[in-house]
Amino acid sequence: MNLHAVQAIYRYEMARTGRTMFQSVVSPVISTSLYFIVFGAAIGSRITEIEGVSYGAFIVPGLIMLMLLTQSVTNAAFGIYFPRFVGTIYELLSAPVSPFEIVLGYVGAATTKSVVLGAIILATSALFVPLRIDHPVLMVAFLVLTSISFSLFGFILGLWASSFEKLQIVPLLILTPLTFLGGTFYSTSVLPPFWRTVTLFNPLVYLISGFRWSFFDISDVNIEISVAMTLLFLVVCMAIIWWFFKTGYRLKN
Repeated sequence: MNLHAVQAIYRYEMARTGRTMFQSVVSPVISTSLYFIVFGAAIGSRITEIEGVSYGAFIVPGLIMLMLLTQSVTNAAFGIYFPRFVGTIYELLSAPVSPFEIVLGYVGAATTKSVVLGAIILATSALFVPLRIDHPVLMVAFLVLTSISFSLFGFILGLWASSFEKLQIVPLLILTPLTFLGGTFYSTSVLPPFWRTVTLFNPLVYLISGFRWSFFDISDVNIEISVAMTLLFLVVCMAIIWWFFKTGYRLKN
């Protein structure tokens, strides 16, 4: 393995985060804090507890997951799109660097950013409400696996997109609505039976539910199913990226 190439890609992407610190770190933390204040104040005054957990604490895993998904996709998508946009992707493809090493560099950097950001948001949330983490190991596992999975998804988006507008379509019009409807601010158990069944077709329900279970030992779906869905999404994304590099789709044309 060409570790020097992986390190070069990784360090370049992490340096880009340093140059855009406000956009990459400060802005997501402020946005999450505003979500917490607004929803905590507006809804928390009417809903004191959900399944024995205070409403303010209940929404913390959902808020972390909301920002984690968005930032993982955005960071990875922009990371690989810019080389395509300026044409330096051809230099990378002609260099002695394998597709695995390219993906490892870009996705590794996007995952690192997301995990660090998730930790910062978790620490920030602890300033507003008392938190407990019943399953810390599983919490970290969900944090890392989700970051890797959606960084891979963002990498796919960055290869697929042919313009800056297309880069925004999936995060804004698909990912964010699905996250809001996936139990970020509520438990799906409060929904009528029909809508509860419809919600189960939203894949983000399983991620948010599993992540919340690692905090409070409560979930809307079985924890084994949540883990299986996360791993399935990871495998599917890896298969799609393998196909992209095998066929040269969006890489050589």
